[in-house]
Amino acid sequence: MVSCVPRREQTTRPPAPRHSPAPVQAGYDSAAHRQCLAQLTTDGARYNVLPDRVFGGGCSALGTVQLTDIGMPTSNLGAMTCPLADAFTRWTRDATQKAAVAWLSSPVVRIESFGTYSCRPVNNVAGNHLSEHGLSDAVDISGFVLANGRRITVLGDWNGADEYVRNFLRAVHDAGCRRFHVVLGPDANTLHRNHLHFDMGPGPYCR
Repeated sequence: MVSCVPRREQTTRPPAPRHSPAPVQAGYDSAAHRQCLAQLTTDGARYNVLPDRVFGGGCSALGTVQLTDIGMPTSNLGAMTCPLADAFTRWTRDATQKAAVAWLSSPVVRIESFGTYSCRPVNNVAGNHLSEHGLSDAVDISGFVLANGRRITVLGDWNGADEYVRNFLRAVHDAGCRRFHVVLGPDANTLHRNHLHFDMGPGPYCR
């Protein structure tokens, strides 16, 4: 699993709380965060609110939840910022099922992911900016299982022989671009040949 796009070069030093260990900030318990949790509930998600944590290397899990039920089992979901969790819930509920029925005539019953939080630099390259995964602000999707038993993977089917499956994968990718700030798939680079990366970091960027 790899990720993702480097942040734009900055002319001034970034704020310390974003990239180095620091005390948990009161702002993460702000009205905006509470509003996000309320919206997540309205969108039909069940979740556990996780304690704020700051790790070494600038990594953190601040204002995060763990989704327990979004109407569809999804593997490997760990800590996610509330905005990411809400966007993912709506993408799953609205975009994924509509695309599956439209292109494959069978609903999705399971989504496979490579996970969410991972403390590492972009693309696992030392010296790169911190990945959004290190801020619990990204999720990587690798595959889908349909009600008819068929399993579709980004690696095997993005450029596969089945036109309808290719159209389905591009439809869920494009729908992600309307919900997440940054979306990367196999057309972005070879590092993303096996997954769709979604995050709520600086954007917009869709490829």
